[in-house]
Amino acid sequence: MPVTPPHLAWLVNTGQTIETADGVLAELWELQPEDDPVTLSAWAKHFRNHYCDDALLDKLRQGTGLSRGEFLDQIKFPDAAAAPGPSIRAGDFAEILVADYVEYKLGYWSPRELRYDSKWNRNESTKGCDVLGFKFAIEGEASREDELFIFEAKASLSGNEAKNRLQNAVDDSTKDPVREGMTLSALKQRSIERADDDAAAKIERFQNMADRPFTLLSGAAAILSDHVYDADLIATTTTAHHPNASGLRLIVVTGVALMPLVHALYERARDEA
Repeated sequence: MPVTPPHLAWLVNTGQTIETADGVLAELWELQPEDDPVTLSAWAKHFRNHYCDDALLDKLRQGTGLSRGEFLDQIKFPDAAAAPGPSIRAGDFAEILVADYVEYKLGYWSPRELRYDSKWNRNESTKGCDVLGFKFAIEGEASREDELFIFEAKASLSGNEAKNRLQNAVDDSTKDPVREGMTLSALKQRSIERADDDAAAKIERFQNMADRPFTLLSGAAAILSDHVYDADLIATTTTAHHPNASGLRLIVVTGVALMPLVHALYERARDEA
């Protein structure tokens, strides 16, 4: 098992749930960051490495005339002010947090760095399924009990109007059966390009469900700053039209002033590179 990053101690299961319109229970989590420079620095490094491996940073910036921080700010990270940069920051933050949840809270393998480090436009979202998690019942051997977990994440970290981002996540999750094959192929290709044959083989195991059956699970997550969180609105969520409704997991993560936290995380990731 990978070592759990220290910031995951700040992602806390409240033990509370919200019952949706269909009687499905959405787990309620809270992000409770503390003023702990060591943990914040580790989190910033973890976050930065989704966009650029520290070992490659100097080679990538070579010839640009940019410092490490400038390269990250101008080439890799979404813009802090100019639209749609801030919304892309919020979306990326939500996806990475959900990937952390899937990997370190639920125990799946989630190769998410491949999703962000090859963006051609820093101010665009990466296409395909948001978060994938893989779990194997028997090491090195395909089993019907192997699991592919596909999560859709939506964020609302600023503004003043509450929106049902959980419903948005559920609705977008219905598109995952179309995106699944393309996302798996892209992840496998990136693994092959990195000469990571082990990762490519793990992904390949899930590319043909008809011949190699496995369990498919779906997830929808809403990441919300507390000032736009409305439990009654979340409770109106319906999963009735989801193609994998019986295998759908719902989570809501709230926190205080999450957008300032996101900007601070990007700034620390830049300044400590």
